[in-house]
Amino acid sequence: MSHLKAAITGVHGYVPDYILTNEELSTMVDTSDEWITLRTGIKERRILKGEGQGTSSMGIRAVQGLLEKTGTRPEDVDLLLCATVTPDYVFPATANLIAHACGMGNAPSFDLGAACSGFLYALTTGAQFIESGKYKKVIVVGADKMSAIIDYTDRATCILFGDGAGAVLLEPAQDGYGILDTVLYADGSGAQHLYQKAGGSKYPPTLETIANREHFARQEGQAVYKFAVVRMADVSAEIMQRNHLTSSDVAWLVPHQANKRIILATAERMGLSMDKVMVNIQRYGNTTAATIPLCLWDYESQLQKGDNLVLSAFGGGFTWGSAYVKWAY
Repeated sequence: MSHLKAAITGVHGYVPDYILTNEELSTMVDTSDEWITLRTGIKERRILKGEGQGTSSMGIRAVQGLLEKTGTRPEDVDLLLCATVTPDYVFPATANLIAHACGMGNAPSFDLGAACSGFLYALTTGAQFIESGKYKKVIVVGADKMSAIIDYTDRATCILFGDGAGAVLLEPAQDGYGILDTVLYADGSGAQHLYQKAGGSKYPPTLETIANREHFARQEGQAVYKFAVVRMADVSAEIMQRNHLTSSDVAWLVPHQANKRIILATAERMGLSMDKVMVNIQRYGNTTAATIPLCLWDYESQLQKGDNLVLSAFGGGFTWGSAYVKWAY
């Protein structure tokens, strides 16, 4: 009998209705559609509107769709993980809110924060619970309402980010399918280049932090880009080498959607043509922890059982990682 693995047996996503286009952004900051498209590949992004609408609002809809699609009863879910850097509250966890709203009773649930790499970190964590034999049904959610922490007077960040959520169901597999390998890294020395200064225990909210606009995400674009383009390409090549994969073995690269140029560099390092790369950054922008599951959702109809997928991400922290997945359905 082969070693037990965790297989993705379903995927679903949710994006808000409101579309923030490059043209609209150009009325808010000094930018243009041509400038944004050339540098990032982004044409539009989705924004969650409405009073009291948080990250959990999107996560709930993604999970409800996943349960319906897979025919899974909420009471049969053993664990729910939510990767996010924009939780509804400091506590309780956004995962708790999603699980409760979806009728999962007393099933354990918790949040995991690794910025744009969060979904890969959570996917790896969820897979461990399946592989150990402890749980049989685990839901992993990647969800972020980045519009809540974006300064729409800051051209460096406001052009990049959007809101969205994606969720996958993990179940045991012993037939060679599933999450076959993952590689995760972090380097805290990069914190100074991509962070939200205020709102945590080090700099709690005060009138001064609000006046100084310190509750918004800040990014040193060039420093982050230089680090991301190398690390995301390197870790993708590493997962291939570890598993003796050639470019012809890989059906799809599923990259974090941060910047079209980073995606191109990663594909080039892996020896892949762009027709084997999942890209939806032009429609959603960077939805942080939601980008990879949203790609899987968008491309689900094109996936074949047995396809070799390489998932790859880079995010604040710095964090980065990759996963080798053999598609199970």
